[in-house]
Amino acid sequence: MEVMTLNDNNTMPKLGFGTYKSTEQEGVEAVKTALKAGYRLIDTAAKYENEEAVGKGIRESGVAREEIFVTTKLWREKLGYEETRAELDRSLSKLGLDYVDLYLIHWPANKKNYSDWQKTNADTWRAMEELQTERKIKSIGVSNFWPEHLNALFRTAKVVPAVNQIEYHPGYWQAELTEFCKESGIAVESWSPLARGKVFDNNVLKEISKKHNKSVAQVCLRWILQNDVIVIPKSSTPERIRDNIDVFDFELTQEEIKRIDALPTFGFSGELPNIWPDRVY
Repeated sequence: MEVMTLNDNNTMPKLGFGTYKSTEQEGVEAVKTALKAGYRLIDTAAKYENEEAVGKGIRESGVAREEIFVTTKLWREKLGYEETRAELDRSLSKLGLDYVDLYLIHWPANKKNYSDWQKTNADTWRAMEELQTERKIKSIGVSNFWPEHLNALFRTAKVVPAVNQIEYHPGYWQAELTEFCKESGIAVESWSPLARGKVFDNNVLKEISKKHNKSVAQVCLRWILQNDVIVIPKSSTPERIRDNIDVFDFELTQEEIKRIDALPTFGFSGELPNIWPDRVY
């Protein structure tokens, strides 16, 4: 598996397994299938309510803990210094782990939901920096942070976020935010890489996939990887879990990448970090 070296010198697999909506025994089996297929990055979150299933899947997989990169996330309604420390302990307990490889603020505090959103994010980050020093977390990062949230965080942070996990897929890939992160030394990670299935009806993607004798999903994942972005596709179907990792034996041409880059906006989730929980379509 190809890896990316983060700004803290830890390495992270470039392709991982997302577990959103993978709960109970289905979640356990999905994680085991993914690890057997060769995935070594497993992504979960407190909000997914499946950390117990993910932890069980890891334990039952037979793969050594040190070979697996585990990400979980702090939910946006639990921000703040004390809350962060307590929430990580809850996540570790549910996962059955002593540490996580990456801990993310799932969504930033914003002025709609917090009277002093800058301080809330700063206090949350201070707790995460301490937890990293205590070795309960190897790398710390954020999710769905825009430049306005990152710039505010930079004013007090001692540690630059290692990762920003954002919505990123053909039709909506937040080019300016991606460039801002890369210029700041922050790795970008894609969630919803297949735009909740919207990519499968796109004629450009279908044409490119036919040329390479690959699926549309595989072309989308390859496009993300070639843009130097980490990606975490999710599935509960064993065949698709295996297909989604089978993307390292072909390359898109620069012309194909530019064609995908230029696709009009589609598949946007409607979720924005500055107004949650509202959606805009």
